[in-house]
Amino acid sequence: MAAVYREKASGARPDWPELLRMIADLQAGEVVVAEKIDRISRLPLPETELLVATIRGKGARLAVPGIVDLSALVADGSSVARIVLEAMQDMLLRVTLQTAREDYETRRECQREGIEIAKQEGRYTGRTPGLAHHRAS
Repeated sequence: MAAVYREKASGARPDWPELLRMIADLQAGEVVVAEKIDRISRLPLPETELLVATIRGKGARLAVPGIVDLSALVADGSSVARIVLEAMQDMLLRVTLQTAREDYETRRECQREGIEIAKQEGRYTGRTPGLAHHRAS
């Protein structure tokens, strides 16, 4: 049975309510599809790796559109080929996660710099609350 978990919380925290609910509901053999890599790369790499390990520990796997998925080849491979393909899959995921995390950190730094410049010029009014958006979601 497929389920959709839509997270409304934001930020780089591993305790998002929907994420925790999804992990609790997760069954062996299921596939967790992350809509985009940046949905999980907001966490520091060690926390992201722990999340992936938790998903795998439940007997499920993580799929992210745009990342090569070797799971079908792994299932058909011999013992040596399986080990190599699993290692390649892990490497691809780690490289992608690290690259996405670095991109996230760069964007955050640019945002901070832009806010500081706007404050110095008297143009910064602060973030407006998006309460209506969150209530509608």
